[in-house]
Amino acid sequence: MVRRAGITPDLLVQAAAELADEDGLDKVTVSALARRFGVKDASLYSHIRNLRDLRVRLALLASSEMNDAIGAAVAGRSGKDALVAFADAYRAYALAHPGRYAATQQRIEPAEVADTAVFLRAVELTYGMLRGYGLTEPDLTDAGRLLRATFHGYIHIELSGGFQHTRPVAESWARSLDALHTTLENWGNPS
Repeated sequence: MVRRAGITPDLLVQAAAELADEDGLDKVTVSALARRFGVKDASLYSHIRNLRDLRVRLALLASSEMNDAIGAAVAGRSGKDALVAFADAYRAYALAHPGRYAATQQRIEPAEVADTAVFLRAVELTYGMLRGYGLTEPDLTDAGRLLRATFHGYIHIELSGGFQHTRPVAESWARSLDALHTTLENWGNPS
C-alpha cells in the first residue's frame, strides 16, 4: 500500500499503470486505486476528474513509453531493419505491459488529448519508418493501418494464449515481418 501523503496526478497514473499490468485495464477503478493508497475514493478526485480522465492519462503514459521504446529501436535504421526493430519494440512493450498496452487501444476523442503530442509522435514514428519504403500519402495511412492491425491482432492473440501450436511464436512473428516487408517493398506494384 502506498502512503497517503504525497499523492499526485503522476503518482496516481503510475499506480494505475501498475494495476493495469497486474490485473488488467478493466480492474483500474478509482476505488481500486483508493485502496492502494489507503484513502477514500473521494480524495482522489482532487487529482483526476473521473475514471475516464484517469484512463486517458494512462493511455498517454503508455503511449509515451511505447514511443520512446520504438524511437530508440528504429534510430539509424531503415527498410527491413527499421520495420523489424519497430515491430519488435512494439510487441515487447505490449507483452511486458499488457494493461498499459490495452490502455493505448481504447478510443480517445481528439478533444481529450488536444494539449499533447503523444499520439502525433506515434504517427510520426510510423510514417518515418514507412517513408524508408518510399511511401507517400495515401499509402502511408493505408500501410500504417495494415501494420497496426497486424501487430495488434498478433499481440492480442498471443496475450490471450491463442497460439497453441508447437511452432515457436517468435518464429511465426519473424515470418510475419518478412511478409510485411515484402508487401511494403512492393506496395506500389500490385500484381
